[in-house]
Amino acid sequence: MSDAEAALGAELGAVRPDLALPYAAALPGARAAVLARLWRGLTHEPLPWVARRERAGGDGVTLLLADGRRLHGPEVDPYATDAPVEQVWLDGRPYDRPARLMSALAVPHSAAFAAELDHSAASLALSRAGQPAGAGSVVAAPERSWEWEQSVVDGHPFHPNCRSRPGFSAADQLAYGPEHRQVVPLGLAPVDEALVVGEWPERFQDGGRVLVPVHPWQAAHVLKCPPGEVIDAHPLMSLRTLALADGGAHVKTALSARLTSSVRDISGYSIETSAIVSDFMAEVASRTDGLLHVTRTLGAVTAGSPDLAAVLRESPERYADTATGERVVPVAALAATGLPGSPSWLADFSRLALTVCLRLLDLGVALEAHGQNLLVVLSPAGAPVRLVYRDLADIRVSPARLARHGVAAPAMTGRIITDDETTLRRKLFGALITGTLGATAGSTPVLREALAAAVRDVPPTADLATLTEGPVPTKALTLMRLSPERPGDLWAELPTPLR
Repeated sequence: MSDAEAALGAELGAVRPDLALPYAAALPGARAAVLARLWRGLTHEPLPWVARRERAGGDGVTLLLADGRRLHGPEVDPYATDAPVEQVWLDGRPYDRPARLMSALAVPHSAAFAAELDHSAASLALSRAGQPAGAGSVVAAPERSWEWEQSVVDGHPFHPNCRSRPGFSAADQLAYGPEHRQVVPLGLAPVDEALVVGEWPERFQDGGRVLVPVHPWQAAHVLKCPPGEVIDAHPLMSLRTLALADGGAHVKTALSARLTSSVRDISGYSIETSAIVSDFMAEVASRTDGLLHVTRTLGAVTAGSPDLAAVLRESPERYADTATGERVVPVAALAATGLPGSPSWLADFSRLALTVCLRLLDLGVALEAHGQNLLVVLSPAGAPVRLVYRDLADIRVSPARLARHGVAAPAMTGRIITDDETTLRRKLFGALITGTLGATAGSTPVLREALAAAVRDVPPTADLATLTEGPVPTKALTLMRLSPERPGDLWAELPTPLR
């Protein structure tokens, strides 16, 4: 075992000795899953130290590095989600562990990234070991949307840091990771001075003070304070957002830990603009003939720090008629339903997603419609009937496009507002094609069949050529982790699956 694997295993032996053997057994598969994500990034992203890539039919792909070394491995389908990579070869030497490969590459910032990869593989093994019948299993048929979210075991389908949770012990992961299905006690921190936007419920007030919901990890490791009064909540896919156990709103908490790529605090900008963006998006969604709903922001609060803030928003279940048997399922959890195995279902879902998202983009709103933010409402028979979108903090809004349709832009400035065509298309297609449709299809051939059936019925727009002609933008997730000096998103280009 590596240092990270051994350390997590030792902690596990102390808190859950019954999982020690399943954890050790899960390590090889977890390493191969993380190596597959890393190898996808190495073969498809614009890394400055890769001079050339050579593909030799069925013999895989060779990366010629700027320093003369050769890195060889299997050919990688950029839209594949279930193709583990057992090993790759650097100058003829095999590597089956992603962290050791990254250390051997010895490129700028590789040491820090190697540590993250090591932790990602160890944490993924722990996530898989904690399942009652193997990775991806569901304890019982889910009834609530938060139960569907907890069926996602492996995390991000393409990010090498799919399960990297630095700073989380084995006990922390078992207590707070949604895949372990525990109830999390959120603290309620009283603050005397706070910026409150929207309606803040009385249950989160104490006289003249505001009670800010605080994640217990944040209370212990960042705020260094006891949680105080607590309320129970179910952790959702993002880990920092939870569904209140009494069936009320979802609460997004600040969590100042690096998960996959980002530190999960809540900026003052997000709090200040939350009501404006929520009201604007509710009006825009009303123009989709009932095909899209957004979970409105009910209230937001900050105590003057991104480390102590929270957002309350509607539950997606509000937009499904559960009494008739409708279900609302996050896209990332669709595999647990078994529905994507049907080509006709996947074509119907692709048609719905493309129709809604392209209509909004033409109107002037680019959604970040990846598998975590986008949910689909299923009929009692399992047909995709409409979409629900949540977490409005990272959409992009074009005043120029809105003006062409006679729609007033929201009264705000900042990073959400842009008329740059490249930025708008990257925001949508970088999430929708790879993170939603590609991850649901699981391979280029399956995705091609679904998209070919869907695009025939999608109203043509100027943006559609990004999909039909390509290239398709996608986040360069590996490059981003190797470029800490370059804040913000970095991008790669993939061939369109339609060609």
